[in-house]
Amino acid sequence: MSRAFVSEEAEENRASAVPERPVSAHPNLVTPNGLALIDSALASAQAALADTASDDTVRPRRLRDLRYWQARRATAMPIEARTSAPDEVVFGVLVTVKRGRTTSHFRIVGEDEADPAQGLLSYISPLAAALLGAEAGETVEIEGREPVQVLAIDV
Repeated sequence: MSRAFVSEEAEENRASAVPERPVSAHPNLVTPNGLALIDSALASAQAALADTASDDTVRPRRLRDLRYWQARRATAMPIEARTSAPDEVVFGVLVTVKRGRTTSHFRIVGEDEADPAQGLLSYISPLAAALLGAEAGETVEIEGREPVQVLAIDV
């Protein structure tokens, strides 16, 4: 069928068939680095959309991605980086923990910045959520898992 015979309604239905990216209901806490990542993703989404202004096959997905990053930027709640280690685990800190014989280090960050393989753990993850408020030396129980001991808290 020639493109000339495709109705506007069919085009709108196809564009709306791309599901929205889910936006978390949790507060959008971000570190300074997390805010920079959101800004970069937003700029990339804007550039990608501009590059595909006439390409109807990818435009709906790029519009969806742009809406997602606009929403994440609009709701971002920057948390300033600390200059000294707090007494307890809070958002943005580097935590050293021991579970069994394994020692791990990770930073507690916002959802969009999280990358467990890189040691960046979302504050809403079960481990980070359980550790928030814990002090160095404290052992924290996590449902269904081996207890975790907080060894150190750093900036």
